[in-house]
Amino acid sequence: MSRLEAKKPPLFTSEPLTKDTVSQSLSVLSGVLKSCYGPAGRLKQLHNGMGGYVCITSQSSAVLHHLSVSHPVLRVLTASVQNHISRFSDCGLFTAILCCSLIENFKSLNVGACTVVKISKHLLSLCMDYLKSEACGCRVSVDFSSVETLLCLVRSILTSKPACMLNKAEVDHLTVLILKAFMFTVPCHIETNAVLGKCVIVPVKGRRVEDSTILPGLLIETVEIPLAKQPSIKRTCSNMIKVALFCVSLSGDCFDPKEGTVAVHHGISLEMSELNQLLNLGKQLVNDGVGLVVCQKVIHPSLKQYLKENHVMAVDRAGLSPMEPLSLMTGSKPIASICLLSPSSYGSLKDVRIESVASKHFLHLIPNHTAVCSLVLCNRNETTWDELKRACETAEHVLQLTVKEPLALLGGGCTETHLASYIRHKSYSLSSSSLEDVDCSRTQYQLVADGFCRSLEAVACSLNHNDGDILTDTVYGHCWFVPSGFPSDSNWSDLVSECGCRIKGKTENLTWRLLQGQLSSPVIQSCPKEPSEKVADFLTLDCFSAKCSGLQVAVETANLILDLSCIIEDQN
Repeated sequence: MSRLEAKKPPLFTSEPLTKDTVSQSLSVLSGVLKSCYGPAGRLKQLHNGMGGYVCITSQSSAVLHHLSVSHPVLRVLTASVQNHISRFSDCGLFTAILCCSLIENFKSLNVGACTVVKISKHLLSLCMDYLKSEACGCRVSVDFSSVETLLCLVRSILTSKPACMLNKAEVDHLTVLILKAFMFTVPCHIETNAVLGKCVIVPVKGRRVEDSTILPGLLIETVEIPLAKQPSIKRTCSNMIKVALFCVSLSGDCFDPKEGTVAVHHGISLEMSELNQLLNLGKQLVNDGVGLVVCQKVIHPSLKQYLKENHVMAVDRAGLSPMEPLSLMTGSKPIASICLLSPSSYGSLKDVRIESVASKHFLHLIPNHTAVCSLVLCNRNETTWDELKRACETAEHVLQLTVKEPLALLGGGCTETHLASYIRHKSYSLSSSSLEDVDCSRTQYQLVADGFCRSLEAVACSLNHNDGDILTDTVYGHCWFVPSGFPSDSNWSDLVSECGCRIKGKTENLTWRLLQGQLSSPVIQSCPKEPSEKVADFLTLDCFSAKCSGLQVAVETANLILDLSCIIEDQN
């Protein structure tokens, strides 16, 4: 068929970063993300303008998922950040804000893009080498023999999500629950290929946050089993419950007329043939001593009744999500055929109970060894519950990452300002041979380094939403926040009590400088790793792996965008 209109030629845009539309769009995106950042971040109400689902959030994963970005440059940026979030769950806003700030600061320099890219790569390597060195003054070791640092990590994540609407008591309650849930998933016996278990979040909306609880094993919601009567289930001679897990339908409708024609001999009922096959399956399950049958799909009522008469509990319509944790905690292999049933596919459970949580009734499957647990998560309404679920999943992922790399970085803007002070100090003492390796002049290097440091400091400044001053001390390079409403000639020492991460208090004579508007001030000495006034219970910490990855992604994405010379868009 001929086209209704002529095919349009592709649209060529050369030097896209010089266009006002790109600068304006980047500035708007940066402003939206900065306003979401931190415990005092402003909430965003996101919807598509045509009605439908409304999302209220300040989390990067939700904001970027619901935000419509049209310009190719911004799509590169958001896709890069979303890829980071999919791998690490945390530090998405840090990555996006830093990337926007780097682009804005670098493109304002009178330095060629190629030179900027080379210098920023060198600055990134300095940062990564410093963060991974023992001399790093903005990281702390995580000791798994004590829960203090782990509690700080989880608490920092929860308090940075204002849309969860949590008070201090609720944060403390959930922090302990999330850490307990994580501990349940750590295997008791470490093997060569040990893997962490799974925490399944069970939604209960419309209840108090303090009603949230953690249970070992798995909860499956049910309406068929009476609450007052604990189930009578067949057990093995070792008092265990043998489990069969089916991922295929047991409803008897195996043949779909849409898939083709089935030839049946005269006088034979296809339905009865299928039912007999299901009942034969039930007999084999009973003979094998199975006490619990869980089916992802539907079980035929006759088969369910037969199993019940033989003291075998049958649970159907379990869905896809519980299948993996069920297989993990019982050791059973999902059975995909009703014709081939192998005893090696069976697993085992310690016990099965009926539990009531809020207004819901659950089947509680209790394993022999706890590798799977259920976090019954409560919140007052659907909006705050959705946000809290994302926060809990992030906290769980951060704890898993911390097992692999038992380190954490100081939060509250202190890592950013400390890194900025470190980079300024290194840039002023860089050797001539290093400048030759980068192939740039000292002036060019210091210009790019200053833009790099101002970008890091811009992230720290984004934590302040109250128009107060933001300071950094000239000794440790930490970030300090001055409350708003005080005159500019006030003595800063009288206004600050502790730095952003809370590792430093006002216990010694420090000098400060404003972050906005002032340039170089190299750090005088490294931040001590364990200051005497450290109060571990109240530290603000960030995930080491997530923040290091975010730093790399932000710099590399900014370099990619700065290096764009042309955009080609198909207009058809």
